[in-house]
Amino acid sequence: MDASGHCVCTVILPDDTFPLRRIELLETSARNLTLRVQREMEKLQEYGQRLAWHEAKLQNASRRLRWLETGDLTPTELDFQELRKEIGEMESFVGHLRSSLNGSDTTVEVVHRELQNMSVTVSALESYDKNHVVAMRRELTMLKQRLEDCQKDKPLLGQQPPIGTCEHRGIWRIGKPSVVQPNWRGASYKAGAWGKEAALRAGQKERYWVAPLNLDGRRLDSVRLYGSYQDLLLSRNPTDQLITGFGQGAGPALYNGSFYYNCYNARDLCRLELASGAVDRKAVPNATVNNHFSYAGTSWQGLDLAADESGLWLLYATEHSKGNIVIGRLGPGSLALEKTWQSSQYKPAATNAFMVCGVMYATRAISTRREEIFYAYDTHTGRESHFSLPLDKVTDVVRSLSYNPSDHKLYMFSDGFLLRYDVLFRP
Repeated sequence: MDASGHCVCTVILPDDTFPLRRIELLETSARNLTLRVQREMEKLQEYGQRLAWHEAKLQNASRRLRWLETGDLTPTELDFQELRKEIGEMESFVGHLRSSLNGSDTTVEVVHRELQNMSVTVSALESYDKNHVVAMRRELTMLKQRLEDCQKDKPLLGQQPPIGTCEHRGIWRIGKPSVVQPNWRGASYKAGAWGKEAALRAGQKERYWVAPLNLDGRRLDSVRLYGSYQDLLLSRNPTDQLITGFGQGAGPALYNGSFYYNCYNARDLCRLELASGAVDRKAVPNATVNNHFSYAGTSWQGLDLAADESGLWLLYATEHSKGNIVIGRLGPGSLALEKTWQSSQYKPAATNAFMVCGVMYATRAISTRREEIFYAYDTHTGRESHFSLPLDKVTDVVRSLSYNPSDHKLYMFSDGFLLRYDVLFRP
């Protein structure tokens, strides 16, 4: 009975209310756990893909390291820098994997130890090269080559194959550079390309072209045409052709009346017909562009066009090739690739490449004043070879290099200057 005299009853009931709040908390926790598991699975998939890519680079670096150790490949400072860079990238990635996996993956640990051993080996080889043993061997080889030049130069000059034929056993040597002049936009325009029109049709006059890139070293706005070599030397009677939609990179070519180039900001190949101004374009399957796997020292050269006695070629790289050069042959009058060949030459380790009679030749830097042709891939046989053919230059960086089958000459665009070389062949 309460204070007012009323009777009060207290009833205690069991707690049988449905626990909705706790169910909601459990659902939220389960959803968060599911998202975390999905994120971790995505990270594992990404790690798996990156690990596979780095494994391929590791195999590539291991193969080049074996060549250095056995002497099959002449080492240069560029080789060691490239190996150190690749090993550093792989060590950084493997270190990240180790910290993420807490050392629980034996495969990652094995790769980490192999990278450490490779780094020590590269340091030892570099130290060995600094003792000038390899440099002395290279000098002896060059002296021997010069003696052979003195003995064979004159008779060979009279035995060169006819223009447009491949009746020879490959390049014998490259002549001294002939410096034509700076490009028409001035020496401050470092990147670009130039050359002579290839595959001239019957009765068609020769044409020379100069295509400097913008100061950014990427965009191609126009190409300047000259009706003769004398006109080029005297900067006389030029004709400017604007590039519709712009191009990019220093890998264009003037072939059979059309100007071929890498379309701007795309993996597309463009063809500008000079007579009509019409432009065609076609995507190059899987090609990497926009400064991914470009040549050493040269940016934006994803698609590199090359003409030779057999037609027009395209040199590029793909993710599937792990940055190694892919050689593609274009069909006659077409932008489609008829056939491709996979080389083992890592594109960013070469300064440039060109085609002669179905053989791709790659160059690399020896010093600020000398390049060398060091690698060849024969599309007829599928064989690869390493050697050393010196190539003098007047500036440090080779921006583009192309061969012309109509005069047996190499055309180089080097830090704004136009250079030309005679190519001599072995009979």
